[in-house]
Amino acid sequence: MVSPLDLPAGVQAFAARGPLWGAFVDALPRLLRDLLAEWDLVLDGPATHGRTALVQPVRADGVAAMLKLAFPDDESEHEALALQHWHGRGAVALLRADPRRRALLLERLGVGDLTDLWDLEACEVVAGLYGRLHLPAPPQLRTLTSYVERWGARLGALPRSAPVPRRLVEQAVSLGRDLVADPASVGTMVHTDLHYANVLAGEREPWLAIDPKPMSGDPHYEVAPLLWNRFDELAGDVRGGVRRRFHATVDAAGLDEDRARDWVVVRMLQNVQWELEARPGAPDDEWLTTCLAIAKAVQD
Repeated sequence: MVSPLDLPAGVQAFAARGPLWGAFVDALPRLLRDLLAEWDLVLDGPATHGRTALVQPVRADGVAAMLKLAFPDDESEHEALALQHWHGRGAVALLRADPRRRALLLERLGVGDLTDLWDLEACEVVAGLYGRLHLPAPPQLRTLTSYVERWGARLGALPRSAPVPRRLVEQAVSLGRDLVADPASVGTMVHTDLHYANVLAGEREPWLAIDPKPMSGDPHYEVAPLLWNRFDELAGDVRGGVRRRFHATVDAAGLDEDRARDWVVVRMLQNVQWELEARPGAPDDEWLTTCLAIAKAVQD
């Protein structure tokens, strides 16, 4: 039997995020029991977790696998669809799925990720995955432009007293508007959260992507997470470090530099907007500084 006490402390802590998260955590033990029985799975070690999901090592017909149970939000809705389309090419293989219950049975990968690689080498590894993952978008995916349009309106509505340079706000709103109007901003299935910790070592291939939050979008949208993750490593030369990562990624992936730069500015100012909305009156100043530093560094 699986009880709430069997859940990792980090998963139990999800409940503090609000009533919906509390209900998700409360339902996890029963959901796990049900899927172990329905899919004939055997527990194979202690559970782990990410930011939004329980990940339980299991065996399926003796084969090592991972059972992922994710919080039912928009970001996880089409994860199975993306993995199905990739068929294990450049990404973790999907063995079985119940999208309604946000349950995925995945091949088991290694524990190593790209965080221990030299950051520029890691950027090149991720850039090498882009071409394999960026397939024509299935029609079920939400469009990136529909989100950017809404985000841009909220960003533009920030008061002038907000702790962000108004010129950057206006620039990001203008760039976002132009990108929304560009047909090239949709049509490609993009991962949207492909950073160092979302690429794991595999046996079939050296590196495989995990945890997609897919949209129908623009490949150039993908670069920004490589700039804000592992940001502390850039202390002492933020501008140079950000620019080296940016150019290493763009060059290795064969992306258009100007378009990638525009998307970085838009994404970083969207991050600022979300932070100000999430913590009105008490935002994380360090995170705001990081976002603004990246937006400036790619342009200076």
